[in-house]
Amino acid sequence: MAKILGIDYGTKRIGVALSDEGGKIAFPFLVVVNDKNALFALSSLCKEEKVGRIVIGESLNGEGEENQMMAGARLFAETLSKETNLPVSFEQEFLTSVEAHRSSFIEQGKKGKQGVDSSAAALILQRYLDKNS
Repeated sequence: MAKILGIDYGTKRIGVALSDEGGKIAFPFLVVVNDKNALFALSSLCKEEKVGRIVIGESLNGEGEENQMMAGARLFAETLSKETNLPVSFEQEFLTSVEAHRSSFIEQGKKGKQGVDSSAAALILQRYLDKNS
């Protein structure tokens, strides 16, 4: 089974997580600066890590409707899917950054917003893995 890439999309930074090869456990991996090189970096990562699917956090407001961030995330998902030739799924990201701050997901040595972004991506991916195992 191929690994699954999890993404916590942000306008400044993109938190990235990877699953194990069995698709059971998500791990915080890295943070990519959201600039003109982000798609290339993620596409390369997908090839290097033999990724078979991408899961992106679905950002909704308190009423369950898409918020402003989601339009950018959907466009990013479309472009990334075309670039990588991989299927993209969305998984609710409600409060993942808050959870990442509180949880033990934040690894030693990964402090601040970067640790939170990759940890939030791992929480999004873990939700997806749990639902689809």
